Amino acid sequence: MFYTSEWKGERFPDGRPKVSDDLLKRVQDLSIEDVWEYLRGHGYRNQYEGGWEALHMDKPFAGRALTAQYMPSRPDMTKPIYAEGKAEGRVGSNNSWPIAELQVGDVYVADGFGKIIEGTLIGSNLGNAIAAHTHVGFIFNAGIRDQEENREIPNFNGFYRGYDPSAWADMTLTAINAPIRIGRAVVLPGDLVMANKDGVLFIPAILAEQAVSAAEFTNLKDAYNFELNQKGTNGAQFEGGWNEAKYAAFSKWVYAHPDRLKMPRSEFDSLVSEAVRSHKEY
Repeated sequence: MFYTSEWKGERFPDGRPKVSDDLLKRVQDLSIEDVWEYLRGHGYRNQYEGGWEALHMDKPFAGRALTAQYMPSRPDMTKPIYAEGKAEGRVGSNNSWPIAELQVGDVYVADGFGKIIEGTLIGSNLGNAIAAHTHVGFIFNAGIRDQEENREIPNFNGFYRGYDPSAWADMTLTAINAPIRIGRAVVLPGDLVMANKDGVLFIPAILAEQAVSAAEFTNLKDAYNFELNQKGTNGAQFEGGWNEAKYAAFSKWVYAHPDRLKMPRSEFDSLVSEAVRSHKEY
């Protein structure tokens, strides 16, 4: 709650922001670039990470981040961690502790400092547990084992750094729902996680609704522009030419294709008005 104090909406009992289920669905139809552009324009420059392996690279997924941090183990650190876990009623190895806290719609996001050999945070048993709790999947800056068995789990996907048959060793959980680093990206608990074949984007909860709507608006503009270019009716303005008249024609085109509009029509009208106003000011 300290790091996400700007969030004014609903929260989980653990304090994480709870972005709407609607956004989890809508963001899966968008491109990384369109959402990334909005975030970068608002000062969020460290939200993307690429270079993944996946259970199903061709299947995009999205959810709310539950974060976990792992570090190389040392006895004087690991001993009090397990003592605290026992006092809190936790059982088993501590790589299972975050899984017990997952909710439907979550994505388990773990920083395992890029370790693959003996850095396999899950096998098929813990994979099934994640799937049962989230119905979504995971993002691991670490490895996994039982890759083929995990691929067979229904309604489950995950991105990770590599596969290895070894079991995890010489590492320990150090934090649940703390800010973590995944490659070059910073992740806070409750971030909207967007994963597809182009990589992973961690969208701050406070910007999730605006970022998704802005990206959908860009997507609609592109679709309209593509159609004009294909018909040869866009002149030499293959990318631009957005004036008041073009926005008016664009609005009519969207109204004629209501299946393309994912956001409320009032929100779309507001974005068009804002775009026209910005054009006039420019």
